[in-house]
Amino acid sequence: MGNALVVRGGWEGHRPVEATDLFLPFLAANGFDVSVHDSPDVYADPAVMSATDLIVQCVTMSSIEREALAGLRAAVAAGTGFTGWHGGIADSFRASSDYLQLVGGQFATHPGKEPSCRAGDETDNFLTHTVEITELGRDHPITTGLTDFTLTTEQYWVLHDDLVDVLATTTHPVQPWHPWHRPITSPAIWTRRWGAGRIVVTTPGHSLDVLQNDSVRTVIERGMLWASRTASAS
Repeated sequence: MGNALVVRGGWEGHRPVEATDLFLPFLAANGFDVSVHDSPDVYADPAVMSATDLIVQCVTMSSIEREALAGLRAAVAAGTGFTGWHGGIADSFRASSDYLQLVGGQFATHPGKEPSCRAGDETDNFLTHTVEITELGRDHPITTGLTDFTLTTEQYWVLHDDLVDVLATTTHPVQPWHPWHRPITSPAIWTRRWGAGRIVVTTPGHSLDVLQNDSVRTVIERGMLWASRTASAS
């Protein structure tokens, strides 16, 4: 199938090692030779990047050097697939505007529970919400056959542009303790064409149990295959 580069690191709260380890057997079973790196610095190596068909990134927040970011952008434009989930792709390298443009969407917040119900831990932001497949998503190879599904976890509010092709959305309702005045719909799963490359972003994935949800895992795994240069060339 080709060469896959797994890049992981950043904020440890998203369990980058354990999360990416969940998908290494899938990549191997689908014929990828997998190389794992604990820093985005590998993106600055043109020989590695030109031989890479798929990048799976799980790096929340953190920072990226200019040469590495330029290498990532050039590789994707040349046909390398780029995918990931949750903060590992949609909340990476906040200070790098060229990265945000590449991905097309950026985590803004995850609204919380009613204040009196908060315990002072991460569950304060665990809301039951629905991921709704769009009309485009119903026919797309990544999401075809899936129905709307419900999760109780962080619900990402995403700032995005209209170059993304949205396969699924989630809607943040109006609540008395929040300052917005009408429901806000955010993309939950999207693809993006960038030069010859394909990008797939799946916003659910805060914890290992969410990544093992049947629908979430299906989207991530199909997204890897769809994004890969080997698939886009076929």
